[in-house]
Amino acid sequence: MRVFSSPSRKGCFAPACSGEPLARRPFGRAGEVEFSKLLIGVLMVPLYRYLGLALPQLSRATNIRTFSLSNVCSYIQKLTRVRVVDNSALGNTPYHRPPKCIHVYTKNGVGKVGDRILLAIKGEKKKALIVGCKFPGPCMTPRFDSNNVVLIEDNGNPIGTRIKTPIPSLLRKKKEFSKVLAIATDFV
Repeated sequence: MRVFSSPSRKGCFAPACSGEPLARRPFGRAGEVEFSKLLIGVLMVPLYRYLGLALPQLSRATNIRTFSLSNVCSYIQKLTRVRVVDNSALGNTPYHRPPKCIHVYTKNGVGKVGDRILLAIKGEKKKALIVGCKFPGPCMTPRFDSNNVVLIEDNGNPIGTRIKTPIPSLLRKKKEFSKVLAIATDFV
């Protein structure tokens, strides 16, 4: 007895397109993908053995989504962990949790190099200036390995007396950061 598939019933016995005997169709797209992966794996085994290559492990773990343990490269926003790069007393003391951004003083809430942010550091609120960002900025702006900030007072004066890392020369164009630039030793 031949049973033909209807549009309402997926995955039943149906004749193959080429007139071959009846073939069982897998239910849904996921079964077709599994079957094709298995078929490719079975066909590749003799080829790998013939060429003397290491045989990759065939397992069902191919459907598991991959995830990354590294940080996402993005601009600084709320709850972003940052690194204080000046020699201020508050920035140099070892802390259990790294400083965290709790507010960004821009219209869109995203901080780039040269923007001011509010930090939560050792139970205190301090303003800071972003001097390095993981996300690549405009053309010829360096990309840093960490999100670097310099602690500043409310009037814009830096709290520390030295900046330990190079800061981008893009900040030289902004006049309001002249005191921060005065304590910097290296520019990129």
